[in-house]
Amino acid sequence: MTILLVTAPYNREGDAILELEWALERVRVKGTDWRGVLLAETPLSKGEALKKLKNFETQAIQRVVPLDIIVPASRDDIERAVLQLAKKMDGTFAVRAKVRGNRNLSARELEVKLGSLIVEAFGLKVNLSDPDYTVVVEVLGKRAGIGLVGRGELLRPEVME
Repeated sequence: MTILLVTAPYNREGDAILELEWALERVRVKGTDWRGVLLAETPLSKGEALKKLKNFETQAIQRVVPLDIIVPASRDDIERAVLQLAKKMDGTFAVRAKVRGNRNLSARELEVKLGSLIVEAFGLKVNLSDPDYTVVVEVLGKRAGIGLVGRGELLRPEVME
């Protein structure tokens, strides 16, 4: 099961859902409490789903972020999940966080703290401009989606007019 966080322009979420259904065929898409933010689940592998979306001409999908796990949005749960995923990394990395609807967490603080934890635990090097892996943390209120994203796996499709 692959989980994707998908962003779309405000009031174009319906179009993005249709595009996801056309591109992936087998997908279940749910809206979130944030306009323009969708969560999609598909039985396709991450590689298959991303390949289909890369080759799809979109008018509404702005960003596609593959997620590996969804955990409660607490520092401890996020840190545990990130360290578990980081075991699979070799090479350089960056941490990118986006926090929506949670005043207890700061994106910048998460990025710095998680980055230092990974360096301490695994001795990996940070590369903010062109990392081999990006650890993505997407906080949506009381839940946090976490993904280990390889180079080229974070999609920003060119929107066709």
